[in-house]
Amino acid sequence: MTNTSPTFEQTPQDARSVLKKFRLIYGTVKQHFREVEEHCGISGSQLWLLQEIHNSPNIGVSNLASRLSIHQSTCSQLVEKLSKAKLIIKVRSAEDQRRVGLRTTDAAITLLAKAPTPAEGVLPEALNTMSQDVLVQLDTALEKVIAQLSVRNNKLEALPLSEM
Repeated sequence: MTNTSPTFEQTPQDARSVLKKFRLIYGTVKQHFREVEEHCGISGSQLWLLQEIHNSPNIGVSNLASRLSIHQSTCSQLVEKLSKAKLIIKVRSAEDQRRVGLRTTDAAITLLAKAPTPAEGVLPEALNTMSQDVLVQLDTALEKVIAQLSVRNNKLEALPLSEM
C-alpha cells in the first residue's frame, strides 16, 4: 500500500513558529497564575478548587480531583491547604459518616468575588470552548510532540499547571 498523502518538508521556521506558540500559551498561563496569587494569596489550582466547591457544595475529594483532572492525593493536599486557610470546611455526611463533603466559607465567597477570571485558568477555559473535532486533532498532534521528547516525566500530567 502506498502513501498518497502529500509530503511535507519542515523548515526551521515552522518549528520556531510552533515553539513561539507554546511560549505564548505557557507564558499566558503563568501570568494568569501570578495575577491570581497577587490578588488572592492562593494558587491558581486552589482558586479553581474553591470555585468547584462553591458551585457544588458537599462535593467529595474524588469528584473534585476528577473535575480538575488531577491525582486524588494532589487534590487532598490542596484541600488541606484551603481548610487550614479557613476557606473551606469539611462536613461529614449524616447518612454515611465516612463520606466528607466540602463547602466554601464566607471568606472564600468574598475571595472568589474579587479573584481574576477565569477561576479555572485561561487554558482550561480556552480548551472548553473548542469543538470535539479540534480537541481530537490537538490531542493527536500533542501526542506526536510528546513521543519526540527525549526526556519526559509522565507523572507531571496529574499535577495542576499552577503547581509546576
